[in-house]
Amino acid sequence: MALRTLDSLGSLAGKRVIVRVDFNVPLKDGVITDDGRVRAALPTITALVGQGARVIAVSHLGRPDGAPDAKYSLAPVAERLAELLDAPVVFASDTVGASAQEVVAGLGDGQVAVLENLRFNAGETAKDDAVRGAFAAELAALGDVLVSDGFGVVHRKQASVYDLAELLPSAAGLLIEKEVDVLDRLTERPERPYAVVLGGSKVSDKLGVIEHLLPRVDKILVGGGMLFTFLAAQGHKVGKSLLEEDQLDTVRGYIATAAERGVELVLPVDAVMAAGFAADAAHVVAPADALEDTEFGASGMGLDIGPGTAKLFAAAIRDAKTVFWNGPMGVFEMAAFAAGTKDVAQALTEVDGLSVVGGGDSAAAVRQLGFDDEQFGHISTGGGASLEFLEGKKLPGLEILGWEA
Repeated sequence: MALRTLDSLGSLAGKRVIVRVDFNVPLKDGVITDDGRVRAALPTITALVGQGARVIAVSHLGRPDGAPDAKYSLAPVAERLAELLDAPVVFASDTVGASAQEVVAGLGDGQVAVLENLRFNAGETAKDDAVRGAFAAELAALGDVLVSDGFGVVHRKQASVYDLAELLPSAAGLLIEKEVDVLDRLTERPERPYAVVLGGSKVSDKLGVIEHLLPRVDKILVGGGMLFTFLAAQGHKVGKSLLEEDQLDTVRGYIATAAERGVELVLPVDAVMAAGFAADAAHVVAPADALEDTEFGASGMGLDIGPGTAKLFAAAIRDAKTVFWNGPMGVFEMAAFAAGTKDVAQALTEVDGLSVVGGGDSAAAVRQLGFDDEQFGHISTGGGASLEFLEGKKLPGLEILGWEA
């Protein structure tokens, strides 16, 4: 079955349309530090406004534990949305209570409201189907139709993502439609050569995606904290770098499988070794097979790929027609250890084909390092959801919209 899209809902003029967006943005002292997810929701919201729908945007933010918590309020997001739309956005101070009911009742055609954080209600994330269903029923009473557009939560069986779609006519928004199309291309119909760049701290976070993509790709490039487990699996010493000893046998298996399948596994040839985990830590570049042969000895800690590796990775990326990247190459939040991530991001902007940044830390990194979203083929809004899709897992928030993996 194909994903149900906006067209399947017919005319939405005058209808109350609940849009499940993903406004889970980073906040610092009540100020949004990256509004990428708000901007990603604009095409769907704008399309609905253009139809004359009465738009009711609902989302979670953070993990407030099922009760109101001011630091997780969506009020700053509603303000930012109004700025981006250049139109008023009404904010309800609760999700299904008196404020929400009053705000929804007062909406006119083409107007937009944002309801308070879904996770201020324990029913949103409840494991008990009945509790979750009861909250979904309260949400359903506020709308006529559901448009699901929060890709970052489609791997969760939550009230606003799954149960609500059983109660109201539902379809995917433009963002989810685009995400599914891009990720389906990555798994089922990539243009070759196809390279996957994996970083981040832990191999264990990427086991499923490595296993699922190994038969499908031409090259896998490994950086970030997980590189040290790969180097250790080859017999190299890694000092005090991040190492998952319980994954060494698994990694050796991946190295062997890649060789058997003719997949080129591109591992670092050097790394930036530091005296400790600090922005101002003394650091030097060391060859991958001599990471402990620095002034720091066995106490050195790898915090980025080295310049030789960055050059090697950039060449492999530019040679590819399809590239998927998930996970930074180093501790990009510290300027001294951001060069590898920046070089990889730059190479992705030069791909003659489809370049996909796989959400989460990677998306935050490219924006923090000064890149524009438009420089890449696609920046996913769902790190965990993207990985689970690429692992071939069934995602409840997509299945309920008709998608079959």
